[in-house]
Amino acid sequence: MRLQTCGAALLLIVFSACATTEPRTRSTRVANLRRAAALPWRDGGRCVVREASRPWAVLVERCYPALDHDRVEFHDTTGRCTVASADAATVGLGFCVLAAPEVALGAVIVLGLVVVGVAIKEELDAYELRHLYPEEAGTSRGTKVASRDAVADREPKLEPEPAGQGRRPPVPPVPLDRTGRASCEPVPVPHAGEDRWHNECADKYPPNRYPGMDVLVGGVSFDALQVGVRVLWEIKTHQFDTYNSYIKKKELAKELLQLDKERSAALACGYRFVIGVSTQAHKDALLEADSSLDVVVTGCPR
Repeated sequence: MRLQTCGAALLLIVFSACATTEPRTRSTRVANLRRAAALPWRDGGRCVVREASRPWAVLVERCYPALDHDRVEFHDTTGRCTVASADAATVGLGFCVLAAPEVALGAVIVLGLVVVGVAIKEELDAYELRHLYPEEAGTSRGTKVASRDAVADREPKLEPEPAGQGRRPPVPPVPLDRTGRASCEPVPVPHAGEDRWHNECADKYPPNRYPGMDVLVGGVSFDALQVGVRVLWEIKTHQFDTYNSYIKKKELAKELLQLDKERSAALACGYRFVIGVSTQAHKDALLEADSSLDVVVTGCPR
């Protein structure tokens, strides 16, 4: 197949010895993920993530069928991968070229712009986030960390609240960016509270990029960061429509203060902010109080 000047934009992938000789401090897994991120995968990179800890050649052997072959051209510029059978050329040549520890310039060409597979991006993001944790970043990179008093949020209870929703436990120090502001990098932290129904909803409904975890963004804790998109979530699972009018009024006032703070932090960091509620009555009440809110009904049970 020849490349046409009027065709799709071409992205030339260069695999060199430098790409395969990652510093010893970096794992084979991360090196393979970064190498695979330059290729188009029909499965979003799930096979790559599953096999990333294996040697590159083994990963290619197991994941080659998941490659988007319609968007990749292989050129045996060294002559080492030539196959005798024309029928085997498509698979044999491509596999040989891609699996080689060192691939010459122009050996692998991808048509069009590569969007990193969702699974690969999430895995690399998780790796980077582990290195952005205050405890690690502060010692290895000299990152400044803002100390924050661990203050539990206790308010007078108007009526019994669902377990885990009346008190937030201490959160870790907030990482700062170079300007001294709270960092917009998402940092996973344990779920605030022990309400099983609430946490399951936060993990499964958006769905959560970090199951079992809240996420700190801009110094504010959110219930979930949605998989594959820049959307932060606040989840509410209490049965708002069962409250009397007085309790509803007090609950709305408290929620609006919280939601305004979370939305401001999310928007300032370039994220969309969504509130998930269990009932239509709760959604209607929130929108009546503030029509600019983005509210969805999750239907999550209690």
